[in-house]
Amino acid sequence: MNIHTSKYKCTECGKPFDRKLALTVHRRSHSGQKPFECTVCSKRFTASGELVRHSRIHSGEKPYKCHLCDKAFSRSDNLTDHVRIHSGDKPYKCHLCDKAFSQSSAVNTHMRVHTRDKPYKCSLCNKSFGQSGSLQRHKRHVHGNRRPDDCRYCGKLFKSSRDLKRHVYIHTGAKPYSCRHCSDCFRRLDQLKTHLLKSHNEGTWFTCHICQKKCSRTDHLKEHVMRHEGVKPYVCNDCLQCFCTATELRRHHLIHSDIKHFCCGSCGKYFRHKGNVVTHFKRCSDRLGFINVLFCQGN
Repeated sequence: MNIHTSKYKCTECGKPFDRKLALTVHRRSHSGQKPFECTVCSKRFTASGELVRHSRIHSGEKPYKCHLCDKAFSRSDNLTDHVRIHSGDKPYKCHLCDKAFSQSSAVNTHMRVHTRDKPYKCSLCNKSFGQSGSLQRHKRHVHGNRRPDDCRYCGKLFKSSRDLKRHVYIHTGAKPYSCRHCSDCFRRLDQLKTHLLKSHNEGTWFTCHICQKKCSRTDHLKEHVMRHEGVKPYVCNDCLQCFCTATELRRHHLIHSDIKHFCCGSCGKYFRHKGNVVTHFKRCSDRLGFINVLFCQGN
């Protein structure tokens, strides 16, 4: 019986390879060598293929398209992960709580819910995060002022194309995330996940270890626990007032600004806070409706 043996073996960890080039690339994981550099952002990579895939971020090239919703991706593995949203396939499970995921990387990230490991730290406020993406969003939303993306319907500015895309659904009425158990559809994936949990008992509740309250999302649980512990990591640069969430800090920032984003559709008056314009609009429209009734009766 012939047993296939690999020709090349890593002297550092013993991992076998059939090709010399594969071994050469692998060795760079031990040496830290990254010879391939992006000419746009100077990010470096261990393999030329990684650089090619990365370059599509700058060029906007997305050759891999989903045949169900036409969403496009720059990498084939991203498309494979995306298709599982439609199929509902979740082959990767957490061995501690049996929560299932469509991506293997999501399991590793999820494990930090149990270990409470937060390896990514903000250099500006020292707040820690379990995901690198969460750290980047934190820096952009909390510490960044640049808002390059604007809504073509209302002109509202956003710090990321992802936030803009979510916002546009409000104008178009699009609800691309549909429930496979019923006819309900949703604008955002997190809304669908919450619906599946509450309406169809699909998913995992996250329980507060202090008061046993159940939350449908990990970020809601984190915010809830922070309020128990009195943790307020978001600090206003103008008055040093502290807040529990980035949303509360953004809302507070409006106090120090003269910008009024929200306009009443009836009288054109502007407001700093969305809640204020909603309350005002109800009173304003009721008052204008009453005036119109009097005017009609007078004629």
